[in-house]
Amino acid sequence: MDVTIIIVNWNTRDILRDCLKSIYAQTRNITFEVIVVDNASADNSVQMIRTEFPQIILIENADNRGFAAGNNQGLEIARGRYVLLLNPDTIVLEGAIQKTVIFAEQHPKVAVIGIRNDRPGGRLIKNCFQFASVQNLIISSLGLHRLFPQSRFFGRERLLWWDYQSVREVDVVAGCCMLVRREAIDRAGMMDEAYFMYGEEMDWCWRFKKAGWKILYYPDARIIHYGGMSAAQNPVEMRAAQQKSFLYFIKKRQGLFAMYIARYLFFVSGLVRLGYWGCRWIFSFGETRMISAQKVRQALKTSFSFGR
Repeated sequence: MDVTIIIVNWNTRDILRDCLKSIYAQTRNITFEVIVVDNASADNSVQMIRTEFPQIILIENADNRGFAAGNNQGLEIARGRYVLLLNPDTIVLEGAIQKTVIFAEQHPKVAVIGIRNDRPGGRLIKNCFQFASVQNLIISSLGLHRLFPQSRFFGRERLLWWDYQSVREVDVVAGCCMLVRREAIDRAGMMDEAYFMYGEEMDWCWRFKKAGWKILYYPDARIIHYGGMSAAQNPVEMRAAQQKSFLYFIKKRQGLFAMYIARYLFFVSGLVRLGYWGCRWIFSFGETRMISAQKVRQALKTSFSFGR
């Protein structure tokens, strides 16, 4: 088996259907299997898979176990020499999977390969970034990456200065589409299930690098990524989960003191957002007032999320 494609799903039935259709339509000349791990969806995702894609290996969870744990369930039974972690809100284009496998075969020291992600309409998504750190949080908290996006220092966390047109070694590729060598997984281990959602791919890439592997971005294979389809169903909780994940990673990589500094930065930036959106809520009406109220709730939640 060349590739095992693992998709963790939570209430994304319709876009998942499109994703699965694109996999089978666009993947040729390699052997592959598809595993869908459903995290207790309530939108008939499971029934759709059973009816329309009976060849898929389906794992049904009684509750939402999160992204890392869901992928690990798939990894435990995966038979491929490579594993492709793929979000359900993606569309595979132009033979992207077999192109990436061929590229991986030519680079045996590479553990993880990320490919080009586009929004519908073709706008590039910058899906590579540096490891989370206190330094990068200071830059983002002060908004310096927005003021100086072409600076290699201030724009470094998301590589904002780079055009994503060339092969490049990076720290992390986004977990929405990452091809991973099975041999590397066997050496570095599976995902850390302490991450519920967000941060798990960063932790994984860090561990691969520590074990001596490389992480590459490959621009000649492409997917469409709608983005945030699951997170949009509960944005306040998802933002809080993202901050907790970053704090956990910084603690693992830089230590307890660095984690406390990062926690303080999150707290202060949350208070700033709370003040801004609170003023917007007071002086706005209609739909704008509803959006502002949601942002206030989000700021309150994330300001007082102190991580693990």
